[in-house]
Amino acid sequence: MEPLSVPPPRGELRIYLGAAPGVGKTYAMLGEARRRRDRGTDVVVGYVETYDRVKTTEMLQGLEIVPRRTVEYRGTEFTEMDTDAVLARHPEVVCVDELAHTNMPGSRHQKRWQDIEELLDAGITVLSTVNIQHLESLNDVVERITGITQRETVPDEVVRRAGQIELVDITPEALRRRLAHGNVYPAHKIDAALGNYFRPGNLTALRELALLWVADQVDVALQRYRAQHEITETWEARERVVAAITGGGESETLIRRARRIAAKAGGDLLVVHVLKSDGLADVSPQAVAKYRRLAEDLGATFHTVVGDDVPRALLDFASGVNATQLVLGTSRRPRWKRLFDEGIGAATVQESGHIDVHMVTHEEAAGKRRTRSARDGRARRSGLAGWSLAVVLPALITLAGVLLRGHLSQATDAVAFVFVTVVVAMVSSLGPALIAAVLSGLLYDYFFTVPYNSFRIGEPQSIVAVVVMVVVAVMVSLLVDRAGRLAQQAAGAQTEAALLSSYARTVLAQPHPLPALLEKVRENFGLTSVALLEKRDGHWETAECAGLDPCREPDEGDVDVPVTADVHLVLNGRNLPAADQRALEAAAGQALLALRQQRMTAEAADARRQAENVELRTALLSGLGHDLRTPLTSIRAAVDGLVDPRLRLSAEDSRELVDTIAKSTDRLRGVVDNLLDSSRLATGAVEPRLAPVRYLDVVRSALSGLRDRSGVEVEVDERLPPARADAGLLERVIANLVDNALRHGKPVPRGDSAAGEPAVAIRASAYGGSVELRVVDRGRGVRKGATDSLFTPFQHPRDPRPGAGLGLGLSVAKGFVDAMGGSITAEDTPGGGLTVIVSLPVFEPATQAAPGSR
Repeated sequence: MEPLSVPPPRGELRIYLGAAPGVGKTYAMLGEARRRRDRGTDVVVGYVETYDRVKTTEMLQGLEIVPRRTVEYRGTEFTEMDTDAVLARHPEVVCVDELAHTNMPGSRHQKRWQDIEELLDAGITVLSTVNIQHLESLNDVVERITGITQRETVPDEVVRRAGQIELVDITPEALRRRLAHGNVYPAHKIDAALGNYFRPGNLTALRELALLWVADQVDVALQRYRAQHEITETWEARERVVAAITGGGESETLIRRARRIAAKAGGDLLVVHVLKSDGLADVSPQAVAKYRRLAEDLGATFHTVVGDDVPRALLDFASGVNATQLVLGTSRRPRWKRLFDEGIGAATVQESGHIDVHMVTHEEAAGKRRTRSARDGRARRSGLAGWSLAVVLPALITLAGVLLRGHLSQATDAVAFVFVTVVVAMVSSLGPALIAAVLSGLLYDYFFTVPYNSFRIGEPQSIVAVVVMVVVAVMVSLLVDRAGRLAQQAAGAQTEAALLSSYARTVLAQPHPLPALLEKVRENFGLTSVALLEKRDGHWETAECAGLDPCREPDEGDVDVPVTADVHLVLNGRNLPAADQRALEAAAGQALLALRQQRMTAEAADARRQAENVELRTALLSGLGHDLRTPLTSIRAAVDGLVDPRLRLSAEDSRELVDTIAKSTDRLRGVVDNLLDSSRLATGAVEPRLAPVRYLDVVRSALSGLRDRSGVEVEVDERLPPARADAGLLERVIANLVDNALRHGKPVPRGDSAAGEPAVAIRASAYGGSVELRVVDRGRGVRKGATDSLFTPFQHPRDPRPGAGLGLGLSVAKGFVDAMGGSITAEDTPGGGLTVIVSLPVFEPATQAAPGSR
């Protein structure tokens, strides 16, 4: 038997993350490579781009470099990392620059990070670099900040899986100085870079993005470590402030005060509201919603947890989020009431451990307090205080009766003992009430009935008094207990209603309700994970989950709530009491509703797309009826005129008919070309072959296909840098734009102040890392707000009359420009008309990207 081959252990990925190009990522990576080489580690360089930076080039000296492979693309040679050569060399560590780089067409993988994954699987440790703007989740944010679209991105998960992420940081001022000194880009690019991508505001925002992203990853790693090692003690690695609110009038004061504490500490703020399983009396959902909005407006997150022991629930939540500070309001009860119950604040302080507790004063302090729930009252009354009253009050009444003997009648003494029994029954449970009744009867018999100081009862009314006391105690206690149970049920229903309202609001208001709902359930009940499982083809699949390590099958969870036979809500973390079952069943029902809503939304989107397709087909057929019939009719009429023997045509008439045929044929060919191009774009069949292209050459080629170019003026400097584009596609774009401008533009009449200006002007310029082409006309332009619909198929914002055509020319142009990685926009021409701008990145053989994109 052949021995089984054991795959090598996966290599470790170490990433140097920067906020912008030039911060020193590659330099730091090479510094680490040299340190490892000096310690005897086998280190090679798989791919490093120096951009002719002197210090980076110096760091490469002495390191073994694996030769790159050469790739020929559209007549131009490029170099890429030779993954096969690195695998054959199989070093311990390899340096691979630019994690987000897109490989040239024909490479084994589309992205460099995929090459790196192959190296890691082979057991090779990889050192790599990436900028924050290349992370996929931040791509749109970076575009809004800098105005530059990053074409090369890497999934966040690839970076998160790295064994180590090191932030290479530098202040914006220092980076701009480095740029101005020529240490980042060549001299001819410095001014453009400083004035565009490398503005101080851009660099500051990018730096903050990088710091926050790395901090979040560190926080996730810390939470995972604490969960794996079951660490509940607070680690003050990052300031987190938790504000506990009751929903009362003091809640706004607490939230704002906690916001100031968090701001001074530079930490996060979490607002938590504890729902007891028996409810919180006099707290309206409207009030809670108000404080939720306030918390979100102040940049905090709002959380709801369920727990009977409020201090314990607060501290469990605070420990779960690794909070360092807890903000509470001072008690609203008078001091004398605190003798019997120390209150939530005092209990929380005693058990807080390493969490700092802030007690905030407010206008509600020691004032009118909301009515507490019946369960709170019974729990308090059934404690030591109730039993103490059962003994102390009869003794006090006896003492008073003995001291006032001779001044009070026997009936008054009996009424006093009955009153004591009623009081104890009202403020305590049945046990203390019975003790108070029996003790009152015995004391009444011993001290106030004849014979005195004896337990012998000489008069029948004395026996009646004792019996009445016991009966009254039992009746009052049972009545209070029944009222308490009803109040408990009502309060429990209130809590359940609050939870259900919260779940319903999540399902109705959230754009993606299912994950938000499961996270809310997990948080409410203090669970580790919540998963909605669905059985398909006999196997359980996770429809959605929240929390760490969700269950994959119902049997794995601590609590399994069947929704249907094939859908289960599975909770993990702790066993829950039966009292929570109804709320969990309701939550499971809401989860099923959210799942169906999610799928119905997807189906509705599909239906909407189908309806749009039908609408497009209808518009297409309508436009074809005009755009095809008109040139065909002209061609047929011209041909009939030429071949009709009865017509004696002059040479000039024949030439005019032939010219009509040619023009109609060109128009028909344009319609067919646009239809074919639109179909290719819709199916994703357009694959541009990007190469260096000069605008002047492509403009000349596009204009050569026009029969009448007299109204077109070209102002394109041949010294402009080449654009990264597909020459064929760009030619079609320019031809469509010029054709649209000629059809909708108009020459300026003679005698006008702008006399002599052409109907269409084509101009080009370089800006930052892009080359822009402008097609300018002086026609009717478009109405305000209609520029967005210019590039939509079958739209005619410039000519809304019937029979205006298919409206595909600009749509096809936009599709081609997008495919080439550029952008196309439209704006009003000063003085009237429309200007369409095509922007494409400058071609750079080494990077194939604009400055600032690395």
